[in-house]
Amino acid sequence: MDLGLSGKRALVTGGSKGIGRAIAETLAREGAAVAICARHAEEVTAGVAALQALGVPAMGRALDVADGPALAAFVAAAGEAFGGLDIVVPNVSALAIGADEAAWRAGFEVDMLHTVRVVDAAMPWLEKSTAGSIVIISSVSGREIDFAAGPYGAFKAALIHYAQGLAFNLAGKGIRANSVSPGNTYFKGGVWEQIEHGNPELFARALALNPTGRMARPEEIANAAVFLASPAASFITGTNLVVDGALTRGVQY
Repeated sequence: MDLGLSGKRALVTGGSKGIGRAIAETLAREGAAVAICARHAEEVTAGVAALQALGVPAMGRALDVADGPALAAFVAAAGEAFGGLDIVVPNVSALAIGADEAAWRAGFEVDMLHTVRVVDAAMPWLEKSTAGSIVIISSVSGREIDFAAGPYGAFKAALIHYAQGLAFNLAGKGIRANSVSPGNTYFKGGVWEQIEHGNPELFARALALNPTGRMARPEEIANAAVFLASPAASFITGTNLVVDGALTRGVQY
């Protein structure tokens, strides 16, 4: 299937590794120009080089997405460099699973407010696009109570609500908004690799919950996100796509 992404312009936060990196590279393989940001300059540089090696324009910037002005400046720079933006994918999470006030603040600033800021900053560009699309990366923890109940789950649930509200309010402008809720996703350097080595009991319990017997690979999440972002999904808006290998058991209406 031709996803219709050739020549489109995309921005992915947290695009230097894991799910974000897989989304950025999948977009690039489909012919889209891609801008990424992440905290560490060396990882951004490597990510941009990998995207350029796929034959598309790419740019990146090292920043903390909790820094509102820096984030807005990055979005503006990407739009100016590419001559517009068609797709934005807010992907960064604080992974705040603690119960203290600091965890709640981190979840709000990074998961929630960074997403709102990216969308707001990109809106002037999206309004000019003929294929404007927002894909917000949430989590299955936003659908059901699990070990990440607390700030992580609460803000992931809020992101699903936010995405559906955007879909309704922006439909008249031809801008689509959807969310993707990944299940446990394993990649080198990711949180589940850290848990595998640091808390093998928790890792084993989490792995046993999935009837497939494994966790997702980043590219499996990316395939879903990129499809939703693409013109091939032109009449899909306001949905939350669960990609979890049947991990969750609640029925989504």
